[in-house]
Amino acid sequence: MLRLSVLALALVLSGCDYDNLLVNKEQHATHTENREMDKRNQSLLAAAEQGDKEAIIKLLADGADIDATDDRGRTSAMIAVHTKQLAVFNLLVEKGANINIRDDRSDNPLLYAGAEGLLDFVKAAIAAKADTKLTNRFGGTALIPAADRGHVEIVKELLEHSDVAIDHVNNLGWTALLEAVILGDGGSRHQEIVKLLIAHGANVSLADSQGVTPLQHAKNRGYTEMVRTLTEAGAK
Repeated sequence: MLRLSVLALALVLSGCDYDNLLVNKEQHATHTENREMDKRNQSLLAAAEQGDKEAIIKLLADGADIDATDDRGRTSAMIAVHTKQLAVFNLLVEKGANINIRDDRSDNPLLYAGAEGLLDFVKAAIAAKADTKLTNRFGGTALIPAADRGHVEIVKELLEHSDVAIDHVNNLGWTALLEAVILGDGGSRHQEIVKLLIAHGANVSLADSQGVTPLQHAKNRGYTEMVRTLTEAGAK
Protein backbone atom coordinates (compact mmCIF):
# COMPACT_ATOMS: atom_id res chain seq x y z
CA MET A 1 0.00 0.00 0.00
CA LEU A 2 2.86 2.37 0.85
CA ARG A 3 4.55 1.64 -2.46
CA LEU A 4 1.32 2.32 -4.35
CA SER A 5 0.85 5.64 -2.54
CA VAL A 6 4.39 6.72 -3.30
CA LEU A 7 3.93 5.74 -6.94
CA ALA A 8 0.67 7.68 -7.14
CA LEU A 9 2.30 10.75 -5.60
CA ALA A 10 5.22 10.50 -7.98
CA LEU A 11 2.92 10.26 -10.95
CA VAL A 12 0.88 13.26 -9.85
CA LEU A 13 4.01 15.28 -9.24
CA SER A 14 5.34 14.29 -12.67
CA GLY A 15 2.11 15.40 -14.35
CA CYS A 16 0.91 11.89 -15.22
CA ASP A 17 -2.74 10.93 -15.04
CA TYR A 18 -2.91 8.19 -12.42
CA ASP A 19 -6.53 7.30 -13.31
CA ASN A 20 -5.58 6.78 -16.95
CA LEU A 21 -2.76 4.51 -15.88
CA LEU A 22 -5.17 2.34 -13.92
CA VAL A 23 -7.57 2.24 -16.88
CA ASN A 24 -4.76 1.18 -19.20
CA LYS A 25 -3.75 -1.58 -16.81
CA GLU A 26 -7.33 -2.84 -16.62
CA GLN A 27 -7.67 -2.76 -20.39
CA HIS A 28 -4.43 -4.69 -20.76
CA ALA A 29 -5.63 -7.30 -18.25
CA THR A 30 -8.95 -7.63 -20.09
CA HIS A 31 -7.19 -7.99 -23.43
CA THR A 32 -4.94 -10.69 -22.02
CA GLU A 33 -7.90 -12.51 -20.50
CA ASN A 34 -9.80 -12.37 -23.80
CA ARG A 35 -6.79 -13.66 -25.68
CA GLU A 36 -6.47 -16.60 -23.28
CA MET A 37 -10.18 -17.33 -23.59
CA ASP A 38 -9.92 -17.31 -27.37
CA LYS A 39 -7.04 -19.79 -27.19
CA ARG A 40 -9.12 -22.10 -24.99
CA ASN A 41 -12.08 -21.80 -27.34
CA GLN A 42 -9.97 -22.59 -30.40
CA SER A 43 -8.50 -25.58 -28.57
CA LEU A 44 -12.01 -26.78 -27.73
CA LEU A 45 -13.10 -26.59 -31.36
CA ALA A 46 -9.98 -28.50 -32.39
CA ALA A 47 -10.59 -31.14 -29.69
CA ALA A 48 -14.14 -31.61 -30.99
CA GLU A 49 -12.80 -32.05 -34.52
CA GLN A 50 -10.31 -34.64 -33.28
CA GLY A 51 -12.80 -36.42 -31.05
CA ASP A 52 -10.66 -35.88 -27.96
CA LYS A 53 -13.21 -36.19 -25.17
CA GLU A 54 -10.65 -35.86 -22.35
CA ALA A 55 -9.39 -32.59 -23.79
CA ILE A 56 -12.95 -31.33 -24.19
CA ILE A 57 -13.74 -32.05 -20.56
CA LYS A 58 -10.55 -30.35 -19.36
CA LEU A 59 -10.99 -27.28 -21.56
CA LEU A 60 -14.57 -26.82 -20.39
CA ALA A 61 -13.42 -27.13 -16.78
CA ASP A 62 -10.80 -24.47 -17.52
CA GLY A 63 -13.49 -22.07 -18.72
CA ALA A 64 -13.71 -22.59 -22.49
CA ASP A 65 -17.00 -21.45 -24.00
CA ILE A 66 -18.90 -24.57 -25.05
CA ASP A 67 -20.82 -22.54 -27.63
CA ALA A 68 -17.83 -20.80 -29.21
CA THR A 69 -17.84 -20.92 -33.01
CA ASP A 70 -15.24 -21.42 -35.71
CA ASP A 71 -14.77 -19.34 -38.86
CA ARG A 72 -17.78 -21.09 -40.42
CA GLY A 73 -20.03 -20.32 -37.47
CA ARG A 74 -19.97 -23.94 -36.27
CA THR A 75 -20.06 -24.78 -32.58
CA SER A 76 -18.24 -27.82 -31.21
CA ALA A 77 -21.56 -29.67 -31.23
CA MET A 78 -22.04 -28.85 -34.91
CA ILE A 79 -18.49 -29.98 -35.66
CA ALA A 80 -19.26 -33.28 -33.94
CA VAL A 81 -22.17 -33.80 -36.34
CA HIS A 82 -20.10 -32.85 -39.39
CA THR A 83 -17.42 -35.34 -38.36
CA LYS A 84 -20.01 -38.00 -37.41
CA GLN A 85 -18.84 -38.34 -33.81
CA LEU A 86 -22.00 -39.20 -31.87
CA ALA A 87 -20.20 -39.79 -28.56
CA VAL A 88 -18.63 -36.32 -28.75
CA PHE A 89 -21.98 -34.77 -29.61
CA ASN A 90 -23.66 -36.49 -26.66
CA LEU A 91 -20.86 -35.38 -24.34
CA LEU A 92 -21.29 -31.76 -25.41
CA VAL A 93 -25.05 -31.99 -24.95
CA GLU A 94 -24.49 -33.42 -21.48
CA LYS A 95 -22.20 -30.48 -20.70
CA GLY A 96 -24.86 -27.98 -21.74
CA ALA A 97 -24.17 -27.18 -25.39
CA ASN A 98 -26.79 -25.07 -27.15
CA ILE A 99 -27.69 -27.26 -30.11
CA ASN A 100 -30.03 -24.67 -31.61
CA ILE A 101 -27.24 -22.31 -32.70
CA ARG A 102 -27.14 -22.06 -36.49
CA ASP A 103 -23.93 -21.70 -38.46
CA ASP A 104 -23.16 -19.38 -41.37
CA ARG A 105 -25.29 -21.58 -43.65
CA SER A 106 -28.22 -21.46 -41.21
CA ASP A 107 -27.68 -25.11 -40.28
CA ASN A 108 -27.63 -26.58 -36.79
CA PRO A 109 -27.28 -30.20 -35.64
CA LEU A 110 -30.92 -31.15 -36.24
CA LEU A 111 -31.24 -29.32 -39.57
CA TYR A 112 -27.95 -30.66 -40.91
CA ALA A 113 -28.46 -34.22 -39.68
CA GLY A 114 -31.98 -34.32 -41.09
CA ALA A 115 -30.84 -33.19 -44.52
CA GLU A 116 -27.81 -35.50 -44.59
CA GLY A 117 -29.62 -38.61 -43.43
CA LEU A 118 -27.83 -38.94 -40.08
CA LEU A 119 -30.53 -40.75 -38.13
CA ASP A 120 -28.60 -41.26 -34.88
CA PHE A 121 -27.87 -37.54 -34.67
CA VAL A 122 -31.49 -36.67 -35.42
CA LYS A 123 -32.56 -38.95 -32.57
CA ALA A 124 -29.97 -37.43 -30.23
CA ALA A 125 -30.99 -33.88 -31.17
CA ILE A 126 -34.67 -34.64 -30.61
CA ALA A 127 -33.85 -36.23 -27.25
CA ALA A 128 -31.95 -33.07 -26.34
CA LYS A 129 -35.08 -30.97 -27.07
CA ALA A 130 -33.85 -29.34 -30.27
CA ASP A 131 -36.10 -26.55 -31.50
CA THR A 132 -37.93 -28.02 -34.51
CA LYS A 133 -39.31 -24.60 -35.47
CA LEU A 134 -35.90 -23.31 -36.55
CA THR A 135 -35.40 -23.25 -40.31
CA ASN A 136 -32.55 -23.64 -42.78
CA ARG A 137 -31.40 -21.16 -45.41
CA PHE A 138 -34.38 -22.09 -47.58
CA GLY A 139 -36.84 -21.45 -44.76
CA GLY A 140 -37.51 -25.15 -44.24
CA THR A 141 -37.69 -27.25 -41.10
CA ALA A 142 -35.67 -30.46 -40.73
CA LEU A 143 -38.62 -32.43 -42.10
CA ILE A 144 -38.64 -30.81 -45.54
CA PRO A 145 -35.16 -31.74 -46.86
CA ALA A 146 -35.48 -35.16 -45.26
CA ALA A 147 -38.67 -35.66 -47.28
CA ASP A 148 -37.25 -34.48 -50.58
CA ARG A 149 -34.03 -36.50 -50.21
CA GLY A 150 -35.86 -39.73 -49.45
CA HIS A 151 -34.72 -40.18 -45.85
CA VAL A 152 -37.62 -42.39 -44.81
CA GLU A 153 -36.45 -43.22 -41.29
CA ILE A 154 -35.70 -39.60 -40.48
CA VAL A 155 -39.11 -38.47 -41.69
CA LYS A 156 -40.64 -41.19 -39.53
CA GLU A 157 -38.55 -40.20 -36.51
CA LEU A 158 -39.48 -36.52 -36.82
CA LEU A 159 -43.18 -37.29 -37.27
CA GLU A 160 -43.37 -39.79 -34.43
CA HIS A 161 -41.03 -38.26 -31.85
CA SER A 162 -40.98 -34.49 -32.34
CA ASP A 163 -43.36 -31.57 -32.63
CA VAL A 164 -42.20 -30.58 -36.12
CA ALA A 165 -44.88 -28.73 -38.10
CA ILE A 166 -45.95 -31.12 -40.85
CA ASP A 167 -47.43 -28.43 -43.11
CA HIS A 168 -44.70 -25.82 -42.69
CA VAL A 169 -44.17 -23.90 -45.94
CA ASN A 170 -40.62 -22.94 -46.92
CA ASN A 171 -39.37 -19.96 -48.93
CA LEU A 172 -40.11 -21.80 -52.17
CA GLY A 173 -43.74 -22.17 -51.19
CA TRP A 174 -43.41 -25.92 -50.62
CA THR A 175 -44.35 -28.24 -47.75
CA ALA A 176 -42.64 -31.54 -46.99
CA LEU A 177 -45.36 -33.32 -49.00
CA LEU A 178 -44.88 -31.07 -51.99
CA GLU A 179 -41.11 -31.52 -51.88
CA ALA A 180 -41.44 -35.30 -51.64
CA VAL A 181 -43.38 -35.16 -54.91
CA ILE A 182 -41.61 -32.32 -56.71
CA LEU A 183 -38.01 -33.14 -55.80
CA GLY A 184 -38.41 -36.87 -55.26
CA ASP A 185 -37.93 -39.50 -57.94
CA GLY A 186 -41.34 -41.12 -57.57
CA GLY A 187 -39.70 -44.33 -56.33
CA SER A 188 -40.39 -46.51 -53.30
CA ARG A 189 -38.68 -44.25 -50.75
CA HIS A 190 -40.58 -41.15 -51.75
CA GLN A 191 -43.78 -43.16 -52.05
CA GLU A 192 -43.30 -44.30 -48.45
CA ILE A 193 -42.64 -40.73 -47.32
CA VAL A 194 -45.84 -39.51 -48.98
CA LYS A 195 -47.74 -42.24 -47.14
CA LEU A 196 -46.10 -41.33 -43.81
CA LEU A 197 -46.93 -37.66 -44.22
CA ILE A 198 -50.54 -38.43 -45.08
CA ALA A 199 -50.84 -40.87 -42.17
CA HIS A 200 -49.67 -38.14 -39.80
CA GLY A 201 -52.17 -35.60 -41.05
CA ALA A 202 -50.45 -33.65 -43.82
CA ASN A 203 -52.80 -31.40 -45.77
CA VAL A 204 -52.96 -33.18 -49.14
CA SER A 205 -54.70 -30.24 -50.81
CA LEU A 206 -52.22 -27.54 -49.74
CA ALA A 207 -50.95 -26.12 -53.05
CA ASP A 208 -47.65 -24.43 -53.83
CA SER A 209 -47.25 -20.69 -54.38
CA GLN A 210 -48.43 -21.16 -57.98
CA GLY A 211 -51.60 -22.95 -56.91
CA VAL A 212 -50.42 -26.41 -58.00
CA THR A 213 -51.38 -29.20 -55.60
CA PRO A 214 -49.34 -32.30 -54.69
CA LEU A 215 -51.74 -34.44 -56.76
CA GLN A 216 -51.31 -32.24 -59.82
CA HIS A 217 -47.52 -32.35 -59.46
CA ALA A 218 -47.64 -36.16 -59.16
CA LYS A 219 -49.81 -36.42 -62.28
CA ASN A 220 -47.52 -34.08 -64.21
CA ARG A 221 -44.56 -36.32 -63.38
CA GLY A 222 -46.31 -39.57 -64.10
CA TYR A 223 -45.93 -40.85 -60.53
CA THR A 224 -48.77 -43.37 -60.69
CA GLU A 225 -48.38 -44.77 -57.18
CA MET A 226 -48.28 -41.30 -55.62
CA VAL A 227 -51.34 -40.29 -57.62
CA ARG A 228 -53.20 -43.32 -56.27
CA THR A 229 -52.12 -42.65 -52.69
CA LEU A 230 -53.02 -38.97 -52.83
CA THR A 231 -56.35 -39.63 -54.52
CA GLU A 232 -57.30 -42.20 -51.89
CA ALA A 233 -56.48 -39.58 -49.24
CA GLY A 234 -58.96 -37.17 -50.80
CA ALA A 235 -56.50 -34.96 -52.68
CA LYS A 236 -57.82 -32.83 -55.52
